[in-house]
Amino acid sequence: MTTTAGPGGPRLEPLTALRRVTSTRPPPVVGERCEMCAEPVADIHQHVVNLESRALLCTCRGCYLLFTAEGAELRYRAVPDRYLAFPAFTLGPGQWDELDIPVGLAFLFRNSVQGRTIAFYPGPAGATESELPLEPWGAVVAANPQLGLLQPDVEALLVRAAGRDRSREGDGAYTCHLVPIDACYELVGRLRQVWRGFDGGQDAARAMDEFFATVSARSRPAPPVDQVSPR
Repeated sequence: MTTTAGPGGPRLEPLTALRRVTSTRPPPVVGERCEMCAEPVADIHQHVVNLESRALLCTCRGCYLLFTAEGAELRYRAVPDRYLAFPAFTLGPGQWDELDIPVGLAFLFRNSVQGRTIAFYPGPAGATESELPLEPWGAVVAANPQLGLLQPDVEALLVRAAGRDRSREGDGAYTCHLVPIDACYELVGRLRQVWRGFDGGQDAARAMDEFFATVSARSRPAPPVDQVSPR
């Protein structure tokens, strides 16, 4: 080891000292970690929602399970992995326009902190919030009571105009699925990367088709209305 003399006695050469520091430095973090306890998590992992900020946190299985109790007064809530389809879902003539959503795709969820339903739709800047008129949406829920299955904050209703054609109206013109809220943000992030022009362009349409094919494959039919508990 190279040393030099100094007023306080022998000291390490600067280069030798730097080598010692770098050799004892902890290894860099590789991969994602739980945002609550810092444990490593796999690429595919679960999330919890911060009810106040609406932020999604990546979590390990242990931290995720801490926030799965329904009805508990918690700051965070675990995002479930449930996918449901509503084959009988209908929107009457003009109902989509009454919701003030300018494109043929939106996801809607119940914000328990604000006590209202909120709608988002994709665009070139990401997710845009729509001030959802409560009366028109209430009419949609009344006509489709299975939508009452929706868990606030952690699940969303993903509604899409069939064939991406907003000019169509009536039965079968729209599809609706219940999905985890993190799946919606995943879709928005994917669309933001490929969005072109007003309607997104061909790349956005292809990304939506691929996403909805996955959603359809994961979804099971929603239970009959007499099995739906009011929320």
